[in-house]
Amino acid sequence: MATHIRDQRNEAVQLTAMMARARAAQKQIENYSQERVDALITAMVWAVVKPEMAEEIARFAVEETQLGNFEGKYLKIFSKTRATLFDIINDKSVGVIEEDHERNIVKIAKPVGVIGALAPCTNPEATPVIKAMFALKGRNAIIIAPHPRSKLTNTLICDRMRAALREFGAPEDLVIAIEQPTLELTNELMKQCDRILATGGAAMVKSAYASGTPALGVGAGNAVIVVDDTADLGEAAEKIRLSKTLDLAASCSSDNAVIALESVADSLLEKLQTEGGYLCNEDEKRRLQNSIWEDGHLNAQIVAQPASVLAALAQINLPDGKTFFIVPEHGAGADYPFSGEKMSVVMAFYREATLDAAIAKTNAIQAYQGQGHSCGIYSRDNDNILRFAAKTYTSRVMVNQPQAPSNSGNVWNGMRQTFSLGCGSWGGNATNNNISWQDLVNVTWVSKPLAEPKQLPADELLFASAIAAEQRRALQSHA
Repeated sequence: MATHIRDQRNEAVQLTAMMARARAAQKQIENYSQERVDALITAMVWAVVKPEMAEEIARFAVEETQLGNFEGKYLKIFSKTRATLFDIINDKSVGVIEEDHERNIVKIAKPVGVIGALAPCTNPEATPVIKAMFALKGRNAIIIAPHPRSKLTNTLICDRMRAALREFGAPEDLVIAIEQPTLELTNELMKQCDRILATGGAAMVKSAYASGTPALGVGAGNAVIVVDDTADLGEAAEKIRLSKTLDLAASCSSDNAVIALESVADSLLEKLQTEGGYLCNEDEKRRLQNSIWEDGHLNAQIVAQPASVLAALAQINLPDGKTFFIVPEHGAGADYPFSGEKMSVVMAFYREATLDAAIAKTNAIQAYQGQGHSCGIYSRDNDNILRFAAKTYTSRVMVNQPQAPSNSGNVWNGMRQTFSLGCGSWGGNATNNNISWQDLVNVTWVSKPLAEPKQLPADELLFASAIAAEQRRALQSHA
């Protein structure tokens, strides 16, 4: 017990020293101009996304974590970070950022201070870069606590960013990596920083909320994709495969369930198999289930692994060219584990007679896991698209797009670029946003008197509907 207390004190002292460095660095850039801030983050990002460095980081991340694949990680560090920089580089984040002339209000952005960021081992290649980009865009410093499984990747990236800051003439301690992460150090970071940006497992996000520090957390993913009878089935199958296999399903946005309307289910299933899907029979489904879950929990050996690894564990004879599994399912909830998030190249496949039934099944699946995160629909009927969006409990609906590379923003859509997806009250989060730099600044509202004060209307106008209803009830009572 005494040793544990002594360790906690040591962790607190260590983190306090890091925090002092970060606060000193942040003070030095507090009054940077917009031009200098943007030049700073551009130089920092370039240091890690130039082709030779992006390749080194992608290979190193796969080697260290043994999760995902080089192609997926290279795509994220090379393309996703570029797209994120492009998405925010022209945003006004210094000084006056908005003027509302109708209300005569001016909004001024100011730094939060030091951001405490949690980085998961499933996306260790781009998450530190994107979070650092957001922090510095708001003239903050950032301390990044990685998952122990990806600590060396995190240090490699942060060292590159720190070197770029030095070369730019800015303090390198604007970005600090926790090089030997422990639960105690991460908890101290969450206690001592000014705002937490938490991307990781449910337990860590819950700890962030319980820390007493304002936290931006994310909910669990379990993306459900509906394919209706107006969809281009070839396009849908190709994009579902792309999303399901991207970085071997390391992303929480990977397609976990596909619900096809009965009229197109057989055709879609055939096209998915052409795309590399392997359709499991009942016996293979049972063996796959026993391999994926142990005592109700995901088996770490299957997370973000090639289909061949899962096939070997489940003793399935997987034909050449098959890259993901398709498991027929009909129910949702704990009794139907394939309805949950699988963190693997395994996809549940459902059939429903109508769109309303597909919506109900989507909500049932996500009531079990993933509510508030993401859904998708392949359809050419705008009424169907809007009905699906209106009746599902979700923060983002991707239409005719591969879910995993789309819901966090991409060049083919207008979503904010991020790797932190708020899930609203449905997912236990404070925001539905694609979290960006706007969530990492304080805003001062400057209010001046209106040229003409607002005039309250007479009660007969303001309360017209209530008065009319009251009069109707009175007439009915006298009738």
